[in-house]
Amino acid sequence: MLLWLRQYRRPLLAGDITAGIVVAMMMVPQGMAYALVAGLPPVVGIYASILPPVLYALFGSSMTQSVGPMAIVSLMTAAALAPLADPGSSLYVVLAAQLAFISGLVLLLCGVLRLGFMASFLSRPVISGFSNGAAILIIWGQITPLLGATWPHWHTPSLVLGLSGLLFLWLAKRYLSRLLQRCGLNKVAADVGARLAPMALVLAGIALVAYGGLEAMGVQTTGHVPSGLPGLNLATSSAHWRTLLSPALLIAFIIFLMSMSAAQTLAQKRGEKLHTNRELLGLGAANVASALSGGFPVTGSISRSAVNFQAGANTPLASIITAGLLALALVAPTGWLALLPLPVLAATIIFAVSSLLDWDTLKLSWRYDRSDALALLATTAGVLVLGVEAGVVIGVLLSMGTLIWRASRPHIAVLGRIPNSEHFRNVERYEAQTLPDVLLLRIDAGLFFGNVEAVTERVEDELRGHPTARHLVLVLSAVNQIDSTALLGLIELNSALAKRGISLNLAEVKGPVMDRLRQSSLLHDLSGKLYLSTALAMDDLRGEKA
Repeated sequence: MLLWLRQYRRPLLAGDITAGIVVAMMMVPQGMAYALVAGLPPVVGIYASILPPVLYALFGSSMTQSVGPMAIVSLMTAAALAPLADPGSSLYVVLAAQLAFISGLVLLLCGVLRLGFMASFLSRPVISGFSNGAAILIIWGQITPLLGATWPHWHTPSLVLGLSGLLFLWLAKRYLSRLLQRCGLNKVAADVGARLAPMALVLAGIALVAYGGLEAMGVQTTGHVPSGLPGLNLATSSAHWRTLLSPALLIAFIIFLMSMSAAQTLAQKRGEKLHTNRELLGLGAANVASALSGGFPVTGSISRSAVNFQAGANTPLASIITAGLLALALVAPTGWLALLPLPVLAATIIFAVSSLLDWDTLKLSWRYDRSDALALLATTAGVLVLGVEAGVVIGVLLSMGTLIWRASRPHIAVLGRIPNSEHFRNVERYEAQTLPDVLLLRIDAGLFFGNVEAVTERVEDELRGHPTARHLVLVLSAVNQIDSTALLGLIELNSALAKRGISLNLAEVKGPVMDRLRQSSLLHDLSGKLYLSTALAMDDLRGEKA
């Protein structure tokens, strides 16, 4: 903990200060926007951006991760709390903090128990499908504030303002960086400047309300934003602890998953090593801190962390500086934030979450593995039709189900010798030599209770296709484990083949697997032999034929 602080050097300070200022400018509109997605007053988004990054800096392992509100987690918060209280009500705010507290405790417990391996429970296509569904739901939820009224009865000034905001953000993303480079900025500075377009849009929107009379035209604004730092929040609802536990578990899982995705991307760029269990502790502490300061569940943001990195962040001090600047913004008069027009905020949300729409993974999966593509589409449909929590459950079940389905149908190849070599390859892919009374089968997966029946059935199928075979050689070079069920299956196969006059031989058994087999009766009762290599088995059995 705080190893980065003990090793801190003065040359790192300039980058951390710059990044801290840039991310603070991003966090004002982004935090308020994501609070609205969660159904909370806008200022709560700033509350959730002050203490959480400080606590993450104490316990987390990523040097450039930016922790705070995030679109998907905000949507999950809204989905969990909407049935329990009216959005924006005092009870709703209490429950949001309580949800963050429970999620934080879950993450802390997982960190203490070293459950960091949970990061691998969802496949990339399923994560993509979940993100797509969540993004579509968030965008749809922002149509009403963008239009100033429900579709199709829009409010014209609001519609013009919202669509103009979207157009500005799109143009800024495509052209602003190049324009700034032509003005003399280097590429990194220009990219960071382009990322601040939402803040520029917010300031322009506030100016239009203040001096252009938009509020008199009926354009809705955020309204009063209380000034001052958040106080210690110990309010809870005793009647809702059990109700919040289930969504808190799912939110904690998504918090860890999304945060690890962001942190790993940046760690690879910096050549750093992440510690998954420290990430759990850091994220858990951040969410507990968010709860105690009146916030809601928070996580690492891919886009915000990327900006933090590009702006020059070297250590978590950048996030601490961001938190300090946001605290100063609340201590200063906040009347200007009350003038922020909701159509502008909706445009900011829509544009931000549109980056979550990932069609490239769908295209790649469709070409490479249709089952992954179908899992992606099913997860997206689950989020849209059944809700966010159901979408998470569907994603986990599809990821685990796909893994089990693939493991239960291992690839098995009939091998033959490549002429004039010691190499053996699949006879379906190479011109390889075989012997009429020797059948070589390579099993390309571990043997366990879920696939041993499929393996023995495939063995019998191949033996029926090779009626002259008197020796079966199982090449186990790709087998890393054999569980008890699979061992019993091999023992039964050995006995059945022996009664038919066919010997069962094993080749290229790995050391750890051999250590386990020596504790069983299989090797003692084996009707054939144990061979160090496939070549030795082929030569020996060829000699037996002679």
